[in-house]
Amino acid sequence: MGLQALFFYLFAFVAVASAFMVIAARNPVHSVLFLILTFFNAAGLFLLTGAEFLAMILLVVYIGAVAVLFLFVVMMLDVDFAEMKAGALEYAPIGALIGIILVVELIVVLAGNSFHPAAAGTGASLIPPVTERTNTAALGDVLYTDFIFYFQIAGLVLLVAMIGAIVLTLRHRENIKRQDISRQVARTPETAVKVVKVKPGQGI
Repeated sequence: MGLQALFFYLFAFVAVASAFMVIAARNPVHSVLFLILTFFNAAGLFLLTGAEFLAMILLVVYIGAVAVLFLFVVMMLDVDFAEMKAGALEYAPIGALIGIILVVELIVVLAGNSFHPAAAGTGASLIPPVTERTNTAALGDVLYTDFIFYFQIAGLVLLVAMIGAIVLTLRHRENIKRQDISRQVARTPETAVKVVKVKPGQGI
């Protein structure tokens, strides 16, 4: 076994184990920390395959921004996860059905070589050899030329998901001052200024 294969099995084992702990840990903060560990090992796997740009993007974007944001949100909001998980059994059949569908899809993908023997070499044909063009430049050519529309659609889907998450988590609390633009626009000098006549020798 070579050194590269040894590191591959090491990164893969730690990534799978930490990904399992993300959903198995009872403390949500521990789940986010295991998620960060999963991203680190996935970046190591990207480095072993020669995709150094994807590895750096994974470290900078997902670990440096997304995972840390999750961690701060979980720690600051103090969400009652016991209350959220109280009705989880009601959605267990739907979750089990989706899980079975995903397992079937994974089996079909892994066994795809037996159904289509020529499909194994089609994925590498999009990227030229490293000696002709760098990994980052080849990735940019593929994203912004051949799959530009799919790339834009993915951005729109993420935008809709972000807006939906904001709408679902937005809660109006009482006794908290908020900006009312229509009220500000309709203000007049009579309602904005209060004139108080103070008698000599007295305070306000």
